[in-house]
Amino acid sequence: MTTSGTTTFNLSIDDLVEEAFERCGMRPTSGFQLTSARRSLNLLFLDWANRGLNLWTIEQASFPLTAGVNEIALDASVVNVLEAVIRQNNQGTNTDVYIERISREDWLNVPDKTTQARPAQFYVERTNIPKVYFYPAPAAGYTFVYYRIRRIQDAGNYTNTADVNFRFLPCLASGLAYYLSLKFAADRAAALKAIYEEDFQRAALEDRDTASARFLPDMGV
Repeated sequence: MTTSGTTTFNLSIDDLVEEAFERCGMRPTSGFQLTSARRSLNLLFLDWANRGLNLWTIEQASFPLTAGVNEIALDASVVNVLEAVIRQNNQGTNTDVYIERISREDWLNVPDKTTQARPAQFYVERTNIPKVYFYPAPAAGYTFVYYRIRRIQDAGNYTNTADVNFRFLPCLASGLAYYLSLKFAADRAAALKAIYEEDFQRAALEDRDTASARFLPDMGV
């Protein structure tokens, strides 16, 4: 029995749009429909940012800190910061020290935000351009090393492929079909929504960290 020997299947944006329209029982016949489909696809990507962690969008990044400056602005593509350390270089050796994330209220209640030392806490202001505030303010040239959730890249040209893990292609197709049905095939919307939610749940359950964890009860000793 002969197999292909390849594992590179993917869908370009135009193939994805065609698949979604076929699930709606139609084929795109106008430029307006293609434009509408691409807009729906970008909205679908934004919705996924609200549905929990997408592991392929988690990346490590770093930001050099300036002594005395307790505020930095991150890239607009950053959705959130998950965890972070403060990195200090001592004679060519990097030392990473855990830094605690605090709430807006905790940051507001810091009495003297100009105190300088190695930062021990940070607050993330989740605006369109996220900002990070540090306490104490860095007293030297430390580096803020963090894991971030980034936005899924826009669909862009129809010849592009989608910025998703291959395991999410089925729910991407069913999600786009559902979005298009709301505009072009309302009689199929309920059925397509059920398929989409099932496909997404299946992919999301697999898209998780599978490292083992061990929990010990507190015996009060």
